[in-house]
Amino acid sequence: MTQFSFHLDATDPDTSARTGRWVTPHGVVDTPAFMPVGTLATVKGLLPEQLRSTGAQMVLSNTYHLALRPGSEIVRDLGGLHRFMDWDGPILTDSGGFQVFSLARMRKLTDEKVVFRSHIDGSLLELSPEKAIQIQEDLGADCIMCLDECPPADDVREKILTAVDRTTLWAKRCRDAQKRDDQALFGIVQGGISEEMRTRSAEALIPIDFPGYAVGGLSVGEDPLDMYRTLDFTVPQLPAEKPRYLMGVGRPQDILEAVCRGIDLFDCVMPTRNGRNAMAFTSSGPVRLRNAVHRKDERPLDPECDCVACTRYSRAYLRHLFVAKEMLGGILVSLHNLAFYQKLVQELRIAVKSGTVAQFRADQLARWHAQP
Repeated sequence: MTQFSFHLDATDPDTSARTGRWVTPHGVVDTPAFMPVGTLATVKGLLPEQLRSTGAQMVLSNTYHLALRPGSEIVRDLGGLHRFMDWDGPILTDSGGFQVFSLARMRKLTDEKVVFRSHIDGSLLELSPEKAIQIQEDLGADCIMCLDECPPADDVREKILTAVDRTTLWAKRCRDAQKRDDQALFGIVQGGISEEMRTRSAEALIPIDFPGYAVGGLSVGEDPLDMYRTLDFTVPQLPAEKPRYLMGVGRPQDILEAVCRGIDLFDCVMPTRNGRNAMAFTSSGPVRLRNAVHRKDERPLDPECDCVACTRYSRAYLRHLFVAKEMLGGILVSLHNLAFYQKLVQELRIAVKSGTVAQFRADQLARWHAQP
């Protein structure tokens, strides 16, 4: 694991925000960082060089989906995920644990493994901790995740306790199964919004001494204030000298709040999914491009953004693309949204170094008219 190191460069005096550099075999990631989601070895509609143009440093792909198609052995035999998707920067692969939650009606779960019925053709896919690691070693990502159970945030205590203890059991088995030393395996803290359960999970995982820790099971339907409160008592329990990853989050205001609580890494489908559906994040708040008010609007999407969507096209043209069902609309707004997210984390890194995170947070929330 000598190919990995995490260096803290600065911490903010008024919040728990921090900035640092995470060194991986495929490059350095400046934190806090946002990872675009390329579930099936592609960020929908965008070329790798377009991703780079937004400021993206690292991308995420998914174990469950790539195991179904094309199959991890095919990716391995074709040179690994970096070569397969033509991305030369760091990659993180999720273990398939989120699908334990999102595909609950299509799986059978025991302490030994989870068995999914494929959403594609109905075939069975077995994921044990050992199998999840083997698939991720085939894929060859820089950062890999332990298989975990993500319970609904509002589940009863007994079921959350079972999920926490199963996640710990699986984490130990994942660590024992890992053979490659050029992949950083992260443990995942679960526990819903319960301080008791999150503490139980963290206290069991930290002695395993993973090179990084993730907070899973948030942004799954709970109130944002409950998410922030959960981070308040969870993040301080994680090792300060290791990267901290909040999985599947989220809205710009959620990223702001989580950085203020000490989180380093983020991923979410929101910027690209919303982009494909004509919703843009901008410096003055969300813009819904299908609205008729934009029919003759010559203004750029966001005058503070220098992406190609904002420097070359008008809101009227972008609206036209969506109304006409032209795929370029989704491509351009996805590109813009990712540039917006990358600018946000870049400005947060600057704010940490200058000790102005609290003011930056207040200014941004006021501009977005964000309601938690």
